[in-house]
Amino acid sequence: MAKTVKTPTSQFVCTSCGYITPKWLGKCPACNEFNTLQEELVAPEAPTAVGGKGVSRMSVNRPTPLSKVGVEKFQRVKSGIDEFDTVLGGGIVPGSLVLLGGDPGIGKSTLLTQVSAHLAKAHSVLYVSAEESCSQVKMRCERLGLNSENLLLLNETCLEDIETNLGENKFVVIDSIQAIYTEALSSAAGSVGQVRECAAKLMRIAKSNGITFFLIGHVTKEGALAGPKVLEHIMDTVLYFEGQQEDNFKLLRAVKNRFGSVQEMGVFEMTDQGVISVQDYSSLFLSDTRGLAAGSAVTPGVSGNRCMNVELQTLIAKTAYGMPRRMALGIDGNKLAVLIAVLEKRCGIPFWNSDIYVNAMGGIRMSEPSIDLAVCAALASAASDTPIDKYTAIFGEVGLTGEVRPVTYAEKRVIECMKNGFKRVILPQKCMKSCEKYADKIELIPVRYVGQMIAELSLRPKFNPNN
Repeated sequence: MAKTVKTPTSQFVCTSCGYITPKWLGKCPACNEFNTLQEELVAPEAPTAVGGKGVSRMSVNRPTPLSKVGVEKFQRVKSGIDEFDTVLGGGIVPGSLVLLGGDPGIGKSTLLTQVSAHLAKAHSVLYVSAEESCSQVKMRCERLGLNSENLLLLNETCLEDIETNLGENKFVVIDSIQAIYTEALSSAAGSVGQVRECAAKLMRIAKSNGITFFLIGHVTKEGALAGPKVLEHIMDTVLYFEGQQEDNFKLLRAVKNRFGSVQEMGVFEMTDQGVISVQDYSSLFLSDTRGLAAGSAVTPGVSGNRCMNVELQTLIAKTAYGMPRRMALGIDGNKLAVLIAVLEKRCGIPFWNSDIYVNAMGGIRMSEPSIDLAVCAALASAASDTPIDKYTAIFGEVGLTGEVRPVTYAEKRVIECMKNGFKRVILPQKCMKSCEKYADKIELIPVRYVGQMIAELSLRPKFNPNN
């Protein structure tokens, strides 16, 4: 007689060393770490036949040659918000899992409420509110002027009950993944085990039934998504909603996207009517007073399929401590330290006794190497107390020997500068060939070394900034 199938049980696993124990302990006996034991489900053993051999399975997956694998074609669904579709890669992919994270009060629920209302015009949408009552969601919809008979509201925290109410809905919003729980685990909602098991079950439901899930996720004080890292691995798309609560402009960034580029970025404005896409970036990342004070330079940055001009601002002050301070907002701090060393060694501009602060306008983060030359220009401008003309844009990668290396999308950057009314562009010498056709419309100044750029802009220090 075959053994009866056991119900799933749970065990506790240390997140630091992997030690396993059948019960929870405050301190791991193996690594002596505190509060690292998290509950996990243990699948029941498969029934065995007499003689110790496993029961034969009739539906075992078999390897399939690549040439015989069919290509699944899908048509993306528009969300009604252009910037949201751009970050997703062109629209919503049916049967996918999208995780949206961000700080409290940033506008995650507002954004997905607007998306749900637009999808409800042609589809049946279920909005599961695990943190708010249905009346609170109704108040938000009235404030945004949204109403639809196809938008269904459900106030539930149990995953099994949510699955029962899915019905024929093809789009489901869960607010939030940390607030729901599965009855298979005894731990509290929001724990590592609960978040992992709930996300895994939602993935199976999405892939088997073709349902698209939008999950709202909380973030920690460090800005990372709360819960296990496997939560992001399960998702098809992971988005971060960023920005200061007191600012009207917010940035939506993709850090993972199986159906598009992770370089895309969307810009939104928070208004009384909800979240609105921003199409004109010229006023967002550029200040009105650029060109009047020293220490600022404009560079055309490429994010995904779009190009935008961003102003980089620097401030140099005499240090009051033994160790000079280096602070970078929006750019890599290590890259800033390298560029300072290049300017000191190759161009003779002293920074050894100065505090240096660098900021990218609008709260944008720039990581591509094309901003190197503009950062050097802004630093040299602040050191010489000489403003850079407001109609001059600069881009190029800077090497340790002081040479200016070519970058990608040079032609696209020059076109964007012409659209925004710039009159002069300083670019790498090796990018000149692809941009020569625009020489009659905008002044192009090719440079091979950082020193040439500094000489062209007359940014040699007129005084020692350390005195």
